[in-house]
Amino acid sequence: MNERCAVDVVICGAGAAGLTLAIDLARRGITFRLVEKNAEPFHGSRGKGIQPRSQEIFEDLGILDRLFAVGGVYPTERRYRDDGSYTEADSIERNASTAAEPYQQPLMVPQFLTERVMRERLLELGHRPEFGCELVAFEQDDEGVSVQLASAAGTQSVRARWLVGADGGRSFVRHALEIGFAGKTLGVRALVADVQLSGLTRDCWHRFGEGDLLRQVAVCPLAGTELFQIQAPIALEAQVDLSAQGLTAFIAKRTGRDDIQVHAVSWASAYSMNARLADHYRVGQVFLVGDAAHIHPPTGGQGLNTSVQDAYNLGWKLAAVANGAPETLLDTYEQERRPIAASVLGLSTQLLQGMQRGDMRRGRDVHQLDLGYPQSSLALGHAERVGNRAPDARLRGAGGQSLRLFDLFKGAHWTLLGYGVAPGLVSPRAGLHIHLIGAHGEVIDEQGQFQDAYELALGEWVLVRPDGYVGAIVSSGSLQSLEAYLLQVGLSPVLP
Repeated sequence: MNERCAVDVVICGAGAAGLTLAIDLARRGITFRLVEKNAEPFHGSRGKGIQPRSQEIFEDLGILDRLFAVGGVYPTERRYRDDGSYTEADSIERNASTAAEPYQQPLMVPQFLTERVMRERLLELGHRPEFGCELVAFEQDDEGVSVQLASAAGTQSVRARWLVGADGGRSFVRHALEIGFAGKTLGVRALVADVQLSGLTRDCWHRFGEGDLLRQVAVCPLAGTELFQIQAPIALEAQVDLSAQGLTAFIAKRTGRDDIQVHAVSWASAYSMNARLADHYRVGQVFLVGDAAHIHPPTGGQGLNTSVQDAYNLGWKLAAVANGAPETLLDTYEQERRPIAASVLGLSTQLLQGMQRGDMRRGRDVHQLDLGYPQSSLALGHAERVGNRAPDARLRGAGGQSLRLFDLFKGAHWTLLGYGVAPGLVSPRAGLHIHLIGAHGEVIDEQGQFQDAYELALGEWVLVRPDGYVGAIVSSGSLQSLEAYLLQVGLSPVLP
């Protein structure tokens, strides 16, 4: 057995959640290893919808434009009747972007392409996943976790301060911790397959047999590829032939058409839908993120997005504690993220029930822009505004250049915005960017968009967390409470 030097974090699982956490830790200079027991990356399209809130996160992580380049918009739906005629409808609300919410529609990117872009970004930051490397055991104490890893090269021991299980619905980490996974199997089984086929156009999402579980089948062109995704409910005990010939026969039986031919299968799965939530997200020095902590039915495209946002919440907190913030900061991860997963599970299940009736409409409720942490212990001041997502706005720099609030937020730091305040009231400190907005500040709210979004009074300050949520709103007369908050999250003033 070979001993390896210690790292801050071992991340078990190199899917979307693990990659998000790795990218965030890499840009913060936190040492980690990202291990994945599978020998190669996942090559299916299971999670193909990137919701507007996740688009904002991916903008911050530096990959959003790449995802737009490889992905595409959701097509309109073509719903076929039994006589071959059809209607066309838009199940996705098409809303224009606003200054406060620049992304308003889901982006379609097959999961394997999303994760490929994420691995490329991670490589730019000097890191890569270790495929074919399995977590086989771990033990923790008050100081950290001793992890046993097995690969073709043998077994090795790694000492880490923290272990993060991003290893999916059958999580080894969750099982080893004996964390309950409450919920239920939803009594719905489905197949999903990425295929090459002929007989259908790529300009729409083809749906047959809506409202009839025994006849439903949907065939969607996958943006950024030449593939189509087949989705269909199947009987609980059905044996489904997932070969090209078998899927061709399956489609013919459900549609009554013999002109739709599957020529090759890239990936296919038959699965039972579940809605489950881990009893805890943390035990000592070990955390759960993504499907290891919650699994959803696929309706509404919530699973991958919720997983990404778990990791985005945890990453900055691990980095802060690694750099000296109080250990209690890590308690806020479960405090904030578990209620979100519970609400999203309810939404996904509700949407599944609607889909069974043929209702495929999707609106703002799936965008995740309205999710936040107003009840968090990290929310200070104005209860109706703190804990919510920090809106974007178009501004002008004092030098005349145009900029966005998201430009000021982008990166690993906290952001403190003072509205019509005097300079020098808050002492500078590492990890905090301070900007003054107003006629005599460095940033000018020329169009009033900042004020429309934040509704601050003159002399007020808004503190934006590294994950883009409002942490505090205080007046210039209450800066003592702000100073205490900054110490709580590890932002100490620079001594002269």
